[in-house]
Amino acid sequence: MRRCTSALSLAVLTAGLVAGTQPAALAADVIGGPQLAGTGIIVPAGVKAPPKTKASSYVIADADTGEVLAAKNPHGRFLPASTLKALTALTLIPLLDKNKTVKPSQAAVNEEGSAVGLVPKPIYKVHDLLRALMMVSGNDCANALAEANGGIPATLADMNEVARKLQANDTVAKTPSGLDKPGQSSSAYDLALIARAGLKLKDFREYISTKTAKFPAPKGHYEIGNHNKMLWTYDGMLGVKNGWTSKAFGSFVGAARRDGHTIIVSVMRHEESFWKDVEELMNWGFANRGRNAAVGALVEPLPDVQPSPAPSALAAPVPEGNAAVAEPARPETGGSGMLATIVLGGGVVAGVGLLGWGIRRKRRQSPTASS
Repeated sequence: MRRCTSALSLAVLTAGLVAGTQPAALAADVIGGPQLAGTGIIVPAGVKAPPKTKASSYVIADADTGEVLAAKNPHGRFLPASTLKALTALTLIPLLDKNKTVKPSQAAVNEEGSAVGLVPKPIYKVHDLLRALMMVSGNDCANALAEANGGIPATLADMNEVARKLQANDTVAKTPSGLDKPGQSSSAYDLALIARAGLKLKDFREYISTKTAKFPAPKGHYEIGNHNKMLWTYDGMLGVKNGWTSKAFGSFVGAARRDGHTIIVSVMRHEESFWKDVEELMNWGFANRGRNAAVGALVEPLPDVQPSPAPSALAAPVPEGNAAVAEPARPETGGSGMLATIVLGGGVVAGVGLLGWGIRRKRRQSPTASS
């Protein structure tokens, strides 16, 4: 949503965010279209709603056209857990040389929650860390990558700037790993925006779709496997990211491609195993893509702001009449509705556990471990 300028608007906005909702009075300002202000199930008029899910929020979108095909509380703000790593990867892939050698700090190695099992030795490439970040949700990798980018504060600033440019205004990154922290948030709509942007990067697509890979160890390597179960079970699955913490519950954002078309599904705050729900939402997306009016849109990133040229003190006077004007030499510069019915529905929530396999992982007994 756009920034509110009045104290009253800010108060209304804050009250809405506490409950994971958007105030109806600000519907006209909602990114993606006014219908996406709804907190219930949002579908085109006359169209059967997607299958029921216990997720508190979801978005089904056409990645090719940007059309939002259906949604539930799309701008509701929730803890993102490890789905935030999609933003971490999207931010750092263009900034870091993937062949750079990284020596993780002891603090990075000791990060709580899911981990690939780093040691404080210079045996890793950025490429290795990014791959493990997205495949096995390594919180240790997230912090090691942030260190390689100048530190965690600098990386968080970069992540939040990328979110701003994407118009992912519900997203606030407080950790590069997605581990819960006060003030951190995202939305199903923003996760879809982030995934769509990531799919445009070759390396991002590689990391999210890799099923198994060799990961460096002090003596040789060991094999890691992708936590996204749908890479093995769902036809056309490209991957992206799943996550869970005891406070965030289950979250997921994924993309699949069939018959030349890509569908994105994101879900947040799902209290049970969400894999079957995601599959059914994805199937609904493929079945309804291009057949009905959209309920909103995944907006395009904000354009880069080009600096205005400074006026020259030696500018030639403008001749009178129709005389031709000789343009002064200057240095070269580089270039850098919808009709729908809102059917209100309540999301019922109940526990999720994510399954990983075949990797060496470090875990601590923590109430906020992210995967």
